[in-house]
This record gives sequence, structure tokens and C-alpha cells, in this order.
Amino acid sequence: MNKMRTALACLTLGAVAISGTAGAQQAAASFFVTSTGSGSGGWFGGLQGADMLCQTLATAAGSGGKTWRAYLSTSATGSTPAVNARDRIGKGPWQNVKGVVIAKDLAELHGSNNITKQTGLTEKGTVVNGFGDTPNQHDILTGSQPDGTAIAGNDDKTCGNWTKNGEGSAMAGHVDRTGTNPNPVANASWNSSHGTAGCSVDLLAKTGSAGYIYCFAPN
Repeated sequence: MNKMRTALACLTLGAVAISGTAGAQQAAASFFVTSTGSGSGGWFGGLQGADMLCQTLATAAGSGGKTWRAYLSTSATGSTPAVNARDRIGKGPWQNVKGVVIAKDLAELHGSNNITKQTGLTEKGTVVNGFGDTPNQHDILTGSQPDGTAIAGNDDKTCGNWTKNGEGSAMAGHVDRTGTNPNPVANASWNSSHGTAGCSVDLLAKTGSAGYIYCFAPN
């Protein structure tokens, strides 16, 4: 009987230790891919709405004790200047919800970072469906160039600065670093692979996007 009680106590303590470690990693997380989109394609209500989505999901997952920002760029409109995604997320380092560092600073993030299908996890710690999975959801919306800056020109690359859910387009990256883009560099880009077919839920899905975005906690 005493041996059984000891064994049960050890199992209980082990479970608490594992749970505590997972909780600590979750709380220390500073990067994730959203497990859901806005529900309205490329419409997020602008950057403020996208930030709110990041904050809400992080809070629900136990990582809400910090400010979260969406990794999204916007285009210049009238007297309003463009916004660069890279300028919204701090200086790093950033780690996923499992405690794995994905980049130590902005240079590494936009260079040889550690974002892969296995590390580009959602706030829940789940893997995003990639190329070859059904459905493919690896296109993460960014509206950005490879260096994390806004895309110049008149072509819509941000779903109308994240206010459209119909016509338009948004630049997206491959979180699994693979796909069908014939340009090998762009194909492997986590943040700037190709534009979407449109901004509606259906048109985003057509090019492998569920309307997910990257979220970072500036630090």
C-alpha cells in the first residue's frame, strides 16, 4: 500500500512539474501563428483589429501578460505613411509556445531564422497545416516584403490595409517554407512568397490561406 501511495505521489508530482513547465513556456512565449483568422477573410478592422486578435488569442492561451502585435504592413494612403511589419514587433529574441527560439533579433528573423512547420506553432502549440495537408493553410498574411517592410506601388498587397473581405490581394508567406511557387527563394519565404487570389474567405483558401497572421510580443 505504501509503495502504491509513493508511486501515485510521484506520478502526481511529475504531472504538476510537466504542467508547470508547459505553463511557464506558454507565459514566456513571444511568437505564434494565430489558430484562427478574423472570420472575414482579409478584413481585420485595420492594424488595431489585428492586434486585438493577437491579444485575445494570447490571453486565452495563457500568454496575455504582455502586449501583442500583428506582423502586418500597411500601404501609404494620402497623408498617412506606410507601416512596416518589422517596426511593430520589437528587437527580439522571440520564442514559440514550446520555448523554442525562432530568431534572436530582427536581422536573423529576416534572414536565417528558425521558423519551420515544426516551430511556427499556433498559440495553442499546434502545427499549422502545410503544403500536402488537407486543407493547406500555410499562407500566412503579412502584406510585406522579405525584409519586413511595406510594399510600394499601387497594387493592393494588404487587402486594403486589412479592411477588405472581397476583391483585392495580400502578400503571404509560407510558414512551412515550401509550396508551389516556382521561385525557390520566394517559395521558402516565411513572410513574402506570393499574393493571395483575393481577400474573401473563399479566395484566401484558393491559394492556401485560412487568414492566419503572425503575432509577436515586442521585447
